[in-house]
Amino acid sequence: MNIETRKLSIINWVSHLQDESVLSRIEQLQSQKPDWWNLISDEEKAEIEEGILQADRGETKTTDEVLSKYKKWL
Repeated sequence: MNIETRKLSIINWVSHLQDESVLSRIEQLQSQKPDWWNLISDEEKAEIEEGILQADRGETKTTDEVLSKYKKWL
């Protein structure tokens, strides 16, 4: 079953729903914002994970160190 057929099947099912709790749950799903983690690339995820590992190892910089390095772009 392709995606269009699946969507039409769901639309048909929803149009006949009488269960208020199911409709409420569908509305909750509709209003949810996507998780930003699922919107970024695998490369970005890997870099974030590497940054977390560096921080866990204590390999961090102070704000002043970072600002002085990137001052020319600010």
